[in-house]
Amino acid sequence: MGKVVLVTGVARQLGGRFVRRVQREPGVDRVIAVDAVAPEHDLGDARFVRADIRQSALARILAEYAVDTVVHLDVSGKALGAGGRTTVKETNVIGTMQLLGACQKSPTVRRLVVKSSTSVYGSASRDPAVFTETTPPKSLPSGGFAKDAVEVEGYVRGFARRRPDVAVCVLRFANILGPRPDSPLADYLSLPVLPTVFGYDPRLQFVHEDDVIDVLGIAAGEPRRGTLNSGTFNIAGDGVLLLSQCSRRLGKPTVPVLLPAVTWVGSALRTIGMTDFSPEQIRLLTHGRVVSTVQMRETLGFRPAFTTAETFAEFARGRGPGLLPPETVGRVVDRLAELPLPGGAGPRERGSGAVQTTDGAR
Repeated sequence: MGKVVLVTGVARQLGGRFVRRVQREPGVDRVIAVDAVAPEHDLGDARFVRADIRQSALARILAEYAVDTVVHLDVSGKALGAGGRTTVKETNVIGTMQLLGACQKSPTVRRLVVKSSTSVYGSASRDPAVFTETTPPKSLPSGGFAKDAVEVEGYVRGFARRRPDVAVCVLRFANILGPRPDSPLADYLSLPVLPTVFGYDPRLQFVHEDDVIDVLGIAAGEPRRGTLNSGTFNIAGDGVLLLSQCSRRLGKPTVPVLLPAVTWVGSALRTIGMTDFSPEQIRLLTHGRVVSTVQMRETLGFRPAFTTAETFAEFARGRGPGLLPPETVGRVVDRLAELPLPGGAGPRERGSGAVQTTDGAR
């Protein structure tokens, strides 16, 4: 690993945890922690520099500390404090542009790690069953954090062409959950009643916070024997969960909403400040998304400690009991699934066309 590591987005819990972790890596002499907001958590022996990555101060910081490894974690779908969507977009896109511009001019930078998201694939009815890193999206995200991630990756690819001497690693994380998640999807799952899209039961993947920290450590260090940590990698826990399974495990009832009315429901939720129910999140909760993690295992050499189901269980324990016992929710859903469809058709097929994770589904 490089002797001097700069980490952005350290005011968030994820960034703070990685800063404390990377200090323990052998060969790391100094960690520079950067954010526009002073963190409320401990950063260990790291040097905190209060700076807005949307400004031009990053070039001075890279030069002053002779930084050779940059870990860019300040790419998020949710603002800190009272910041709104405009602030988030500016930090994600303009902040990344400024950071890459500073890295391009720095003669000492040798490695760049960027936190991205599987949301770059979008969510559409014509999507393949599983996305690989090279699968083009059927429908590019049109807004929200997903569009930010697409733009960020575009700028990173341009930087990699201009600085071929820098090892660049882009990590596309599935939805990050755990005991203390900070994301729009976690806000949605924390609602007392979950609005869902009528007639759809999307497949979802999750990755645990601990696994995120571990894989960031692998990406920021020198590649281990037989592995390569330069390139783009999907990062997710094994298996999938249906949204209906998630609601059962949380013990929360769902309210199916007809697709034309979903946008109105999302606007209402945003108005009262409960969650960022963006159009891209609505598409995810309609069509779902599953990605391949073959390259994560075979090329990057990383195996998550938590499966998707285990990650969600950690999240559910951190949220406490829901309105209804999970067993009750499961029985009701099962009975509804056994009812005949209109027109005399047979009972509904649960998870039709989906890869199911049946262990402990109720």
